[in-house]
Amino acid sequence: MTEGQKKAYERSWPVYGLTREHGMIDPREVFGRDAMLNLEIGFGMGKSLAEQARDQREHDFIGIEVHNPGVGACLVLAEEYNLENIRVINHDAVEVIEHCIPDHSLERIQIFFPDPWHKKRHHKRRIVQTEFCQKLHKKLKPGGVLHLATDWENYAEYMLEVLNPMAEFKNLSQSNDFVPRPESRPLTKFEVRGQNLGHGVWDLMFSAK
Repeated sequence: MTEGQKKAYERSWPVYGLTREHGMIDPREVFGRDAMLNLEIGFGMGKSLAEQARDQREHDFIGIEVHNPGVGACLVLAEEYNLENIRVINHDAVEVIEHCIPDHSLERIQIFFPDPWHKKRHHKRRIVQTEFCQKLHKKLKPGGVLHLATDWENYAEYMLEVLNPMAEFKNLSQSNDFVPRPESRPLTKFEVRGQNLGHGVWDLMFSAK
């Protein structure tokens, strides 16, 4: 962590931080209101999460990230944007989903640019797996959206292979594959740089039946 990230962590973790030990979250108690709740899994350095919270202050956001520098960077932005509608959890996503997120509580789950584990022997480490997506489905409200994005075409195809056969979800793409980037997903510098180099980005959106 940089010095700035460490200081933001020290100042703002008591305000924005949730822990696995909190157990099952009551969103109304956490945020002090009843609002649409969004979850980002693996928010990296927190830019897209913080920008969404800034631009959609009528929504509440919870972000999960295991890497301390990313949590620190997100807290820097939460302070800068004076956010009240964001909370972060510095822990493994699978455990948090199982033990901290109430069933049928989420309007949207987003997983943006997860580790592609591009070698075939490592595919089993990818977070998008049938069993994990079944757990995510339980946390979504009926009609809630699972939004995925990747810049690895092979992973995008793999995500379709996992999700399209699942009876729990409906692909929101008219062609049953990918959707245009929705305005709700901020365009990152990393993504712009990739586009300038001719790299593609694939968005997938599925609604919970």
